[in-house]
Amino acid sequence: MGTANLCIIPARGGSQRIPGKNIRLFDGRPIINYPIEAALESELFDCVMVSTDDENIARIAIDSGAQVPFLRSPENSDDYAGLAEVLIEVIDNMSSATGKEFSTVCCILPTAALISAATLKKAFQKYRSSHAESLVSIQEFHYPIQRALKIENEQISMVWPENYARRSQDLLPRLHDAGQFYFLRTAPFLKQKKLFCENCVGYLLAASEAQDIDNEDDWLLAEQKYDFLRKRGVLQ
Repeated sequence: MGTANLCIIPARGGSQRIPGKNIRLFDGRPIINYPIEAALESELFDCVMVSTDDENIARIAIDSGAQVPFLRSPENSDDYAGLAEVLIEVIDNMSSATGKEFSTVCCILPTAALISAATLKKAFQKYRSSHAESLVSIQEFHYPIQRALKIENEQISMVWPENYARRSQDLLPRLHDAGQFYFLRTAPFLKQKKLFCENCVGYLLAASEAQDIDNEDDWLLAEQKYDFLRKRGVLQ
């Protein structure tokens, strides 16, 4: 049994906030085409596949160059299905079907239109050299989270009032999951069943290199960032 690297792009058909989000046209192409293209161009993976429950998404994914060897099970296709559970299902099915042991799994989200093959290569190099169990794409919060506000009974107050008089430059940067991609060592991931494994490192993305897309404003921002990166020659 040989070892291999597997790329999984999870793309459920039932998007609620933006209907058809995973195949909506982004700069003239289905948005899922972009992460598929970046994964293939990186040449890091023995297989680039899409996990979906939707026949239309499957057809577009195949047309974009990805494999869709099976459709996702109903239990992992609703709003409550966790990403880890989806990946575990794919790993089990792919290992059984191909007879291969996938030592590394990379999960790229289907709306990661700002990703590039070059970024994937750099992230993979860090993941491999660090000997970490997982690597997560991350970004800095744009504003110091230590000065976060809350609303109670329509009144504004600070979550951490002790930071009221502290200068922003004196507060340590805080980070969040960029929601773009994850590299996972398969064995510890299958044991721990979480993307943030016990030994996890981050790959920092600039503000222009990622955009979580949950609503129409997010979509517009993603398009603007894509245009910016393309003009700079980062993306084609």
